[in-house]
Amino acid sequence: MAHLTRRSAVATLAAAVAVPALAGTARAAAHPSRPRPLRRTHAHNDYEHIHPLFDALAHGFTSVEADIFLVDGRLLVGHDPAELDPSRTLESLYLDPLRKLIRANHGSVYRGYHHPLQLLIDIKTEGAATYLELDRHLVPYRHLLSSCAHGRVRTGAVTAVISGDRGARTPMEAQRVRYAFYDGRLDDLGTAATASFIPLISEAWTDHFTWTGTGPFPAAERAELRDLVARSHAGRQRLRFWATPDSAGPERDVLWRELYAAGIDWFNTDDLAGLETFLRAHGE
Repeated sequence: MAHLTRRSAVATLAAAVAVPALAGTARAAAHPSRPRPLRRTHAHNDYEHIHPLFDALAHGFTSVEADIFLVDGRLLVGHDPAELDPSRTLESLYLDPLRKLIRANHGSVYRGYHHPLQLLIDIKTEGAATYLELDRHLVPYRHLLSSCAHGRVRTGAVTAVISGDRGARTPMEAQRVRYAFYDGRLDDLGTAATASFIPLISEAWTDHFTWTGTGPFPAAERAELRDLVARSHAGRQRLRFWATPDSAGPERDVLWRELYAAGIDWFNTDDLAGLETFLRAHGE
């Protein structure tokens, strides 16, 4: 898809995901143009790939991350202020392509699989003001999005989750109708903030664990990991760690195996092909 226009890329991927998944994990892995969605896959800084959104979907990913900056009323996507491009907005890279794709696939991101795509929106400018502007930008896409109205959740084809600057929490909690949810922290486990507001718990791996895949996993840390997964699941919340080792090699493989065995909900990676290969080899 390197030379396709954005419009033709949408059409090409829509056709690709409409094809029924191939039988058997080996055949599916051999044909990434016909992906079966992988429920634990989070594309960290997805917008840095050659084809934002589409590269992740071609590998079966079910969560993508976009960093946003509020600039003159526009939500620009990028990692640093110096690299922002006025043409790379949340709408142009994600919301508009998703609307076309979902329409082409009769209501789903992956045709035949009613598995919502998580769109993790990481706010890089002041949280409250950016979220209030973001909310206005999400309303025209509300028919695509999961929502919460008066405490009742309706699941759509895309679930927007707000991360980054924590100032977004106050205006979000004040809303009676929302088209986005909040990315919590471990301190939110077991509190009054339920999964209808905080469906996702995210933390930096290195803030809680010393082990990064070299040598044996300390027994106390393994027990802590499994306890955190269990506590998240008890609240119907999903757990993600960022800042895990992400360079291909034995350390990453053994750490991923421990995360898999513990039942982690999201593997956070920049290596789309590497994670797809790992999870399909484990029967996902």
